Amino acid sequence: MSDDRPERPFLQIVRGEPSAEEVAALVAVLTARARASAQARDGADTPRPSHWADRSRLVRGTAAEAIAPRGPGAWKAAALPR
Repeated sequence: MSDDRPERPFLQIVRGEPSAEEVAALVAVLTARARASAQARDGADTPRPSHWADRSRLVRGTAAEAIAPRGPGAWKAAALPR
């Protein structure tokens, strides 16, 4: 398959004179981001953290849930788990 378009560079340094290591680091970062984006686009599921590692369990409920115990016996209900 022949392509008549002129070949353009994927990456072009427009200012400064980076070393080979700096260019390699930049290419590695761009490659890693492109692969992560492709995996996210393909729907590759990442494993969910275990319940012990999931920090969302430390978040309290909504404000309505926080003020739920009212009236007689509220002091006792506030100490009980919900």
